[in-house]
Amino acid sequence: MNAKSSTVAQKLLNLYRQEHVIYGGWATVNPVFIAEATDDVLAALADLPTGKNLIQHIKNLRSGKTPMDSIERDLLPYGGLMDETVATVKLTKSEWNELESGINAFTTDQNGLDRIKQLNVVKKFGDHWLVAIRAALSARPDLLDKWSVVNKTYRAYYLWKIASDMLTQPLSERARAQLQADMPEYETYLPMFGNAGEELLIKLRSFISATVPDEGIAPKNGPNGDFVS
Repeated sequence: MNAKSSTVAQKLLNLYRQEHVIYGGWATVNPVFIAEATDDVLAALADLPTGKNLIQHIKNLRSGKTPMDSIERDLLPYGGLMDETVATVKLTKSEWNELESGINAFTTDQNGLDRIKQLNVVKKFGDHWLVAIRAALSARPDLLDKWSVVNKTYRAYYLWKIASDMLTQPLSERARAQLQADMPEYETYLPMFGNAGEELLIKLRSFISATVPDEGIAPKNGPNGDFVS
């Protein structure tokens, strides 16, 4: 089994586990599973934790048993615990007012994220705020598209920080493989920062093939509000 198949298998497993924070959910990740799950990738998945569940899900998609925007209940990642946890999210009238006001005032920069995270209705959910609020907004589809902008902005800034930190230290083989698996996500979100994001992507690609990072390769500053939603 080659390293490329293992890398793709890990990427697909990451998508499977993170579906709950990906805009579009199963409708977004399922086509990726179909396109990239070659026989070698499926063989690599069989050796990974929960990989067999993903293999069965892919088979269900290809046979037509499972619609492209769905998944069988018994194949949900984490045993469906994440869905069960957020499915019961309900907000009070005052929380709805606070949330709606915050979403409508959101700006796609770090300050905008900080203001959203300081809302009482958001802080009550702790580290699960992105998932919980998205679940609550199933009752308010008029706000769901606006929340997707919050989600995309958060993910973009998160990946910027991870990438910047990564470039300041030597990369282990395991970390290199993980970076290769995660590159599609970096390639999705970092260009939202315009030229600064494209430059960081170039450094990441170079870093994958380098043993020791070049001096000064990491960006010294943040993206400075260049986010393009």
